[in-house]
Amino acid sequence: MFEIRPFRNSDPPALAEIWQSQPPQRGLAQPVNSAVLELCVYSKQMFDPSGLLVATRDGRPIGFVHAGFGPDDRGEGPDTMLGTTHLLMLQKGEEDDALADELIVRSEEYQRSRGATVHYAGGIRPLDAFYLGLYGGSELPGVLESDQRQLTHFLRNHYRETSRVVVLQRDLVRFRFGGPRETRQIKRDTSVEQTFMPPPRHWWEACVTCGQDRMRFALRDRSTGAEIAHVVFWDIEPLATSWGIPTVGMTDLWVDPSHRRRKAATHLLNEALRIVQRRGAAMVEAQTMAENAAGLALYQSIGFTAIDNGLVLRRDPRG
Repeated sequence: MFEIRPFRNSDPPALAEIWQSQPPQRGLAQPVNSAVLELCVYSKQMFDPSGLLVATRDGRPIGFVHAGFGPDDRGEGPDTMLGTTHLLMLQKGEEDDALADELIVRSEEYQRSRGATVHYAGGIRPLDAFYLGLYGGSELPGVLESDQRQLTHFLRNHYRETSRVVVLQRDLVRFRFGGPRETRQIKRDTSVEQTFMPPPRHWWEACVTCGQDRMRFALRDRSTGAEIAHVVFWDIEPLATSWGIPTVGMTDLWVDPSHRRRKAATHLLNEALRIVQRRGAAMVEAQTMAENAAGLALYQSIGFTAIDNGLVLRRDPRG
């Protein structure tokens, strides 16, 4: 028989061992140790030991599940109305459906005890408090389609796909810069501004991105100085080390509505990718929602290829 209890300060070595027992997969950083988990999980200000539930057999940890929440509208603290099970892991050799089901039930019970009325599976913005850099890639994508272990457990517990994330990558070693002719006019009319380690927009972002090397690029109108587009890149660590390829993640791409369909994003990305390549990146990863046809067309036009999908899984509270 197994028992389930909240996280204890003595658990990190055992949880790292459970993590390292997982089969190889692109979206899961390996190897990890207690120090890495401390940086990406336990040290976060929103970490609640009661939300990290550990399954034991004869006193030995054999699995865990981690429940959490997202931020309030201003990003100044957690909002517990929406809950998620960030991660579910079982020790190799302890793959027991009954154990996985009970861990999911206990995760949902914890979420409801804090006020959650809807349950998600996997981390995805804004439910992205933990595991950025350890799971997924440039962002947390929900549950990766390639992560069949987790996916099977949640689908069995009546979680249903509500939307889909497309994970894309682009090789920078053979990247040809310059852009189409249509970018020449916007290149004359704008300038690109770089900011290393831009300040976080709010408390939640500061907690989530703590310790990451980030670079922000902004496209500004030369005549007015107004920002018409921006994008952020960060070193995907420790996942990129697992891949053996220096990889940057691309996030927060935004274009002012009045400048869309005028190649502003194409020009900004060409200039930004040229710089991150010079800084040593050999690969860039991006994610976007599957229904974002304009975003997918943009990425494909500059050579991105879809390599995986993330599933946003949701279920209503149990009766």
